[in-house]
Amino acid sequence: MSATTVIRNARLVNEGRIIESDILLKAGRIEKISIDIEAPAGAEVVDANGRYLLPGMIDDQVHFREPGLTHKGDFYSESRAAIAGGVTSYMEMPNSKPPTTNVEQLEWKYARAAETSAANYGFYFGATNDNIENIRALDPALTCGLKVFMGASTGNMLVDNESTLASIFRDSPVMIATHCESTPMIMANVKKAAAKFGKNIPVTEHARIRSAEACYASSELAVALANKYDSQLHVLHISTARELDLFKPGPIDGKSITAEACVHFLHFDDTQYEQYGNLIKCNPAIKGASDQAALLAAISDGRLDIIATDHAPHTLEEKADDSYLSAPSGLPLVQDVLVAALELVHEGKLDLHTVVRGITHNPAKRFNVVERGYIREGYHADLVLVDMNGSTEVTRERVLSRCGWSPFEGRKFRSSIDAVWVNGALAYDGKNVIEHGAAERLKFNHPKR
Repeated sequence: MSATTVIRNARLVNEGRIIESDILLKAGRIEKISIDIEAPAGAEVVDANGRYLLPGMIDDQVHFREPGLTHKGDFYSESRAAIAGGVTSYMEMPNSKPPTTNVEQLEWKYARAAETSAANYGFYFGATNDNIENIRALDPALTCGLKVFMGASTGNMLVDNESTLASIFRDSPVMIATHCESTPMIMANVKKAAAKFGKNIPVTEHARIRSAEACYASSELAVALANKYDSQLHVLHISTARELDLFKPGPIDGKSITAEACVHFLHFDDTQYEQYGNLIKCNPAIKGASDQAALLAAISDGRLDIIATDHAPHTLEEKADDSYLSAPSGLPLVQDVLVAALELVHEGKLDLHTVVRGITHNPAKRFNVVERGYIREGYHADLVLVDMNGSTEVTRERVLSRCGWSPFEGRKFRSSIDAVWVNGALAYDGKNVIEHGAAERLKFNHPKR
């Protein structure tokens, strides 16, 4: 459980400012932020030596595979990987087996995570073509949001009935988070590829099959429905430059329609399918270098509000499937997300405040997370100590996800995560995840529609 801790000589990165300060953690909260804090008797004292102290990342999109797919990962394994990556809170998707499409299954996940999760946890409720009554009856306090797969999905959760979509956007009591790809357009592209390549469609066709046009058509529909019904909408994992025209730049405050970038779209492009093959196959597909440049610019100007992972582990054996159509889509990313995002700072593509805003402040604001996402007195003490002059070599041996690999293997990032606290308890010491028992269920204070 949490101990009393004083972190000295830290550079706090918070709300667009960097301040040099000490910080006192007590009873799971940030009790005091000040210079020269006197350590209470028995308190642990940590000297940050000028390293950066960030709010813990809130990852708004992960697939931890429990229940039903636990050979790939579960709440225990993937949350430990998240902690080692600086992710102190996560929001997990509903396409498990069985899917999270009723309150009983939602509560099962919360109970299971309470037993095993190393990081704070929240869960999406899932939409289908036939559970609109469950959605209408949903208590907003139970969930971070409603996930709608407006494109091909795992778990048979595709919502493609026009009447159902209209009802969801009109009646959902919580924010709608969408996966936007047009299934008919994708299927037409598969047919074209099969006519050209036969059964041996190469993975290099992935970005053309799950095309920019398929993404835009679905995202445009989601935005149109949100505008029509005055819905709260968050479009997940934007992958194309074209989609960015659908979103407004500027601060997240007051927006009813927001969008997300994922870290793999910021590091990989479609020229790398030849090298990585199925290891970087994901949905939506990684697109071209011009799309990547546009995404980075949109993070800076606020058209993309949140940076996330879409962490989706599959085993290497599954990824080695020779068939393009049957090889699974998804990448394990939670353990590398923060150092990968900070690498973009080193490269001059993003600034540090923009990264912190995208991984902590904006997820807390958009999902109405109670008292997290900022370094503020009285808030939960979810913190990450980062050395911007450190290094992190990504090797298979260090991977904590059950899938046992990382798409960043062989990379050496120019930052390191030196410590992580969850609700004031030391959860990671720079080398090892520490069993701490301090993780909590996220609380959401959603406004009434």
